[in-house]
Amino acid sequence: MNDSLVIIPTYKERDNVQAIIEAVFAQPKAFDVLIVDDNSPDGTAQIVEDLQAKYNSESPRLQLLKRPGKQGLGTAYITGFHYAIEKGYEYVLEMDADFSHDPKDLVQLYNACATGADLSIGSRYATGVNVVNWPMGRVLLSYFASMYVRLITGMPIADTTAGFVCYKTKVLETIPLDKIKFVGYAFQIEMKFITWKYGFKLQEVPIVFTERVRGESKMSAGIFKEAFFGVLQMTISSWFKKYIPTN
Repeated sequence: MNDSLVIIPTYKERDNVQAIIEAVFAQPKAFDVLIVDDNSPDGTAQIVEDLQAKYNSESPRLQLLKRPGKQGLGTAYITGFHYAIEKGYEYVLEMDADFSHDPKDLVQLYNACATGADLSIGSRYATGVNVVNWPMGRVLLSYFASMYVRLITGMPIADTTAGFVCYKTKVLETIPLDKIKFVGYAFQIEMKFITWKYGFKLQEVPIVFTERVRGESKMSAGIFKEAFFGVLQMTISSWFKKYIPTN
């Protein structure tokens, strides 16, 4: 077993899943991979099972959790976090299956945590706007959404909605994971916010985000609505909670 686990949630990703797994395993740093599949009707999980025979001859580098149906991005990651804690991984990374996150940047995120950060964030906005193949309307929506979150919450980071991150496992052991409220777009905001409120160190790592070229986007208006109103509720609720600082 390696010290780092990359969690990749999947739903209808048969066009991408084999390529993304192979790309992660091709990195100079050794990572294990956990696919959390929500009963994809296109056979995504079967592709992963076929690949396990190739990659797991010496150790279980490629792992698969199959869930009975589509339950949301946040719950997929929470399931993966519990798995990582149980198995004793030191670092836990999140990434999408569709190559919007470049696997080559996994090493940067890992190194940031290995040298001091508790949560490293693959940031699209730390050095400007680094997004490829998005229409201008979506770029502006995402950018100003992050500004809105930063204004409301006070978090000192530019890309508050990023989904390409690395946690030290001690963060996930500290956060009450089963009390995380949001399951969609706002999940990423809530996790960063609570990590920050507990006094952990956040560090942004500049990346380039590229829109998927294969498969279906999971973004929807409902996801943005959850984030917009959820951030207000989350921030107000935090005023009445105590977060025990870490040493």
